[in-house]
Amino acid sequence: MKKLYSLAVFAVLAGAAVLFYSFSSKNPAAFLPGVINVEGGQVSGVKSETSDVISFKGIPFAAPPVGNLRWKAPQPVEHWTGVKKCDVFGPSPMQAKPVPFGVYTKEFLIPDAPISEDCLYLNVWAKNNIGPKKPVFVWIYGGGFSSGGAGVPIYDGEAMAKKGVIFVSINYRVGIFGFLAHPELSKESPGNVSGNYALLDQIEALKWVKKNIAKFGGDPNNVTIAGQSAGSMSVNCLIASPVAKGLFNKAIAESGSFMVANPLIQSKTLKDAEAEGVKVATTLHANTLEELRKLSAEDLMKAPARFSPIVDGYVLPEPVAKIFAEHKENSIPLLTGWNADEAFVFKYQTKEEFKKDAERQYGKEAETFLKFFQANTEEEAVHSQNKLSRDMIFAASGYKWASMQASRKAPVYVYYFQHKLPATPDFEKYGAFHTGEVAYIMDDLKFLNRRWKPEDHMLAGQMSAYWVNFIKTGNPNGGGLPEWPKYNNSQSRVIVFDDKAITSPLPDKAELEFVLKHLEGK
Repeated sequence: MKKLYSLAVFAVLAGAAVLFYSFSSKNPAAFLPGVINVEGGQVSGVKSETSDVISFKGIPFAAPPVGNLRWKAPQPVEHWTGVKKCDVFGPSPMQAKPVPFGVYTKEFLIPDAPISEDCLYLNVWAKNNIGPKKPVFVWIYGGGFSSGGAGVPIYDGEAMAKKGVIFVSINYRVGIFGFLAHPELSKESPGNVSGNYALLDQIEALKWVKKNIAKFGGDPNNVTIAGQSAGSMSVNCLIASPVAKGLFNKAIAESGSFMVANPLIQSKTLKDAEAEGVKVATTLHANTLEELRKLSAEDLMKAPARFSPIVDGYVLPEPVAKIFAEHKENSIPLLTGWNADEAFVFKYQTKEEFKKDAERQYGKEAETFLKFFQANTEEEAVHSQNKLSRDMIFAASGYKWASMQASRKAPVYVYYFQHKLPATPDFEKYGAFHTGEVAYIMDDLKFLNRRWKPEDHMLAGQMSAYWVNFIKTGNPNGGGLPEWPKYNNSQSRVIVFDDKAITSPLPDKAELEFVLKHLEGK
């Protein structure tokens, strides 16, 4: 009997020890408690029905930027009482209602509702197990700085969390709400600058991660920022920004940067952005900030202007390319690349029009241009216009960034995604289109309605494994994957993602050199 009593006491003490270990704040990577204290209050998550991942959707990280907080830097989160059940995404940023277009079906778009100026929420996926603190992956969406949100289906974080990272996706203001500059807005701000609220939102979310992610089992000192398209351009800005220093230690940039002029998205000076803001206010018949802030969101979105990051002297002290050229960026490991068929051509020229335009623009070098971008047939001319669009918007800028990073101490790994996604005849022409790689790196193929083949699932497994390795260590290699070499400017070796991953010299390097030379006016 005494022996049984001793065993019982031991079992109780052991159970208590395990319970204490699991919930002790000294071991933040233990089993996640049912309720977690974060800035603002308590939150609870939802356990996946198919895995040991818990998701926390719609956690506020700043006060709603509405009313008098419209066009102000994000303010401290408002406190709530009780436990906030984080089981649905917060509202997407204010923008037009999502409408599928081209290859972009609803899986690539935000939900129809809710859409609101009250949008500063983030989401966390975390694996519920005991172990060391996990690396953190912070996803920044694209959308041309005018659309997008964290609630897009292919941005689901469960698959990545299952592989041992803490997955965080964040919202930020877009369009006129994220970037309006105006002399009066600058005058009222502490730093005498305006615009760049979207970038400040991203920085505020990263500060939240720094302060709170340990409670979800994450390592606040091992944070990778990542983004695609405008999200990649945001990553480029954050690496360049002194305001974001110390908030992350690795970066992934998919298809986008400000390293050279972009024909679709330009970065204005504060003076030019303020002047545009004055025109916008005049167009909207608003004579004061008070009148501007009283306008409905729907009326504001009617303003005929495009908005994007601003060289404001604060978040971006100088143009991004200049910051990098002067070695003033945050020096960290980088994984970057682009897709074979990402292009935005709104009207195709005939082969003859294309040739004449080449002669007009490139003069003596038109012959060289037409060797890279051939137009002997109408089909060739269309293909060349797609390639030229890809190079000017995405590839040349990415190539410039990779080449510059290769001369730095921190490594860079470059990919080229040329896998053509399975498609119906209507969509087949899009090939390896812009954003096509995202579902593979997230291992989220199940969210797309496509006839996936075994090689698609194999490629998704490979790509997500490379990304997770990089998130963990700053090196994508390991786990029996084909070797992905560090990029250098002499051999220019990259990894090409097709039906499988293979190492290869950078495709189209001479073509990119030619395009880059002309984009930079050399």
